[in-house]
Amino acid sequence: MSKLSQQEEKELIAFIKDWLKAHRYNQKDLANELHIKSSRTSEIVQKLQEFYKKGGVFNIAKNLIKIEQKWLNNIKTDSKETNETTPYNQLDIDSLVNQIRQDTGE
Repeated sequence: MSKLSQQEEKELIAFIKDWLKAHRYNQKDLANELHIKSSRTSEIVQKLQEFYKKGGVFNIAKNLIKIEQKWLNNIKTDSKETNETTPYNQLDIDSLVNQIRQDTGE
């Protein structure tokens, strides 16, 4: 496959912007999922052109569907986001101790 025409590219960009908005994500989120460093539209289009060359519109759709499935299942590719738990801070522990004292009548 060669490359997307300007009209196809324009329609794809409009679709992606609406799609991102519908899922409450932005271009940076999409760039992360596409494993590209920049979230600029031109960089995203370049990645989509690569998908197109390897399998046409079907390949673009297949990759976008994979991303959407991750988003719908709340699975992020950034492992820090998913594995990070917030530890209790000192104020939380102090308030728990105070609550325990009140409950036990001390």
